[in-house]
Amino acid sequence: MTQTTMTTKQAWQTRLAAQDATLHIHLLGIGGAGLSAIAQVLVEMGFRVSGSDRQLNANMQRLAALGVTIFAEQRAANLTSDQVVSPDVILISSAISQDNTERQAAEQLAIPVVKRSEFLPVLLGNRQLIAVAGTAGKSTTTAMIVKVLREAGIEAGYIIGTELPGYGNAAAGKHAYFVLEADEYDRMFLGFSPSVAVITNIEWDHPDCYPTPASFRQAFRQFTESVQRNGAIISCADDPGAEQLRTEQQTHGPQWITYGTADQATWQAKAVTSVSGAGYQADIVWHNRPQGRLTLQVPGLHNLRNALAAIAVAGWYHLPIAAALESLQQFGGTARRFEYKGEAQGVTVIDDYAHHPAKIGATLSAARKRYPERRIWAIFQPHTYSRTKHLLQEMADSFADADQVIVTDIYAAREQDDGSVGAKDIVAASSHGKIQHVSGLTATATYLAQQVQAGDVVITMGAGDSDKIAPLLLAKLKSDA
Repeated sequence: MTQTTMTTKQAWQTRLAAQDATLHIHLLGIGGAGLSAIAQVLVEMGFRVSGSDRQLNANMQRLAALGVTIFAEQRAANLTSDQVVSPDVILISSAISQDNTERQAAEQLAIPVVKRSEFLPVLLGNRQLIAVAGTAGKSTTTAMIVKVLREAGIEAGYIIGTELPGYGNAAAGKHAYFVLEADEYDRMFLGFSPSVAVITNIEWDHPDCYPTPASFRQAFRQFTESVQRNGAIISCADDPGAEQLRTEQQTHGPQWITYGTADQATWQAKAVTSVSGAGYQADIVWHNRPQGRLTLQVPGLHNLRNALAAIAVAGWYHLPIAAALESLQQFGGTARRFEYKGEAQGVTVIDDYAHHPAKIGATLSAARKRYPERRIWAIFQPHTYSRTKHLLQEMADSFADADQVIVTDIYAAREQDDGSVGAKDIVAASSHGKIQHVSGLTATATYLAQQVQAGDVVITMGAGDSDKIAPLLLAKLKSDA
């Protein structure tokens, strides 16, 4: 790195930390969930913001309405456009490859190009950070914490990987607290110094950057080591991976708090009962002292655990637990997390972001609890070739609570197909008696429209564009009615 580049880099960091409103930040990949949320925060903090992505989407349209300069394609000319006027720093998403034309142009212009792991610690360096990490449940847990804090009168800032009705996915906030969904992909969650770290679970994922389960655990170990010594680590006592980390990492540093249904949990759910057609109820105890009864309308035991994490955060900050329980009772879920999309001809259609075997299993378990007598169709779009290849058998075994399973083509995301794995391999590896491969989202919707019957429940799952199936299916069913 040249001295000139180093000086420029130091300059943007200093200006960002000082909230210099003249600092111009360009986000490459601004349409994605992560960068669009950061852009929202930057706009509210008063920075000059622009960004580009490969095609216009709702996130970009929302940001454009806030005054962000948006380019609906990625090209070198974006950086020298009269609308942009030379950005001071460029923030890129994990999906932006080294050979991206706009990224290469930025490097040729000597504009610093950084990732979230370098950018966010500077942006949030003066905030009391509540960082939520884990293989599954990050978005919902983050959303629950935001709702509990905000409804307790604490105007915390936040970045969530999904939309929380009434709150969106991001806000700068006016309070010192900032709640962040801390993504482990590409080690993005390292580099922070959180006051509170929440760990929902630890189960190997992202083999493209964590080649072994041990390397995945090591990243979480580094994450816990970054927590402020007078802070807290809040982890799920029901999860073997989180418990293994806790027992290995007990030190004289941050206080370690646990939650779950396990007897040893600091915050424990007791007398757990399912509510017909809804979620769960449970008595909440802290160190065996009754704190009230929790009632959830969102389905799944995993969401009961997510709610316990939010309660533990409230307890750490000495917030009224009764108020936290009331907020969580009103929690109706987030976008793409067991999201009801509609009903036609008696067929209920739900969409979920589940893409890891643990998430698939939890989503289908929740569906079976909510719809015990109905036929459940699981429509799964695998996400990335590397995950499919390394977790193939786990994926194949995750559909036990579904009556019918369709596996669509793999969503490549940031990867290229090398021919080593395909959707049909999941079908071949599965022992499920009613599993098949259907290629293409439109073809999947067409097939479903021909096969489903009144009373069926269709759940589309995946982190790619599998959410397009739901409106296609509902439209076909309504047109045939």
